[in-house]
Amino acid sequence: MIGILIVAHGSLADSLVECATHVLGQQPRGLATLDFIGHADPDERQKALKARLNELAALNDKEGEGILVLTDVYGATPSNTLCRLLEPAHIEGVSGVNLPMLLKALNYRDTLSLQQLVLRIVEGGRNSINHISEGMCDAAKGR
Repeated sequence: MIGILIVAHGSLADSLVECATHVLGQQPRGLATLDFIGHADPDERQKALKARLNELAALNDKEGEGILVLTDVYGATPSNTLCRLLEPAHIEGVSGVNLPMLLKALNYRDTLSLQQLVLRIVEGGRNSINHISEGMCDAAKGR
């Protein structure tokens, strides 16, 4: 199982896990969060992130499956902090986390490699962004 860590501003990470738990009917195993609230020392944030990564690594059923880290905004503190801890093929990161992306990651993490999962969720995250037009609403309502 690939571990998943969401690192985001405010309480977004915890909120995404709450939503995923609601949709799936239970809290997924191997899913953790780290919320960056307020201003903190960058070294302290890096230590906190490293600690969460170590916790997830200890939960992995099989060695070597890796950890996927989802962040909210590329170039902001969560992704910048992660950049110093990336380990290709072991700790990978994707920014722009949204609920469809998280659900896709949770559903495919047992059947895909870490690299395949990254590709699948990036595509899924992009494809979940739609303009809700009148025509789309008509189609959804069966008109």
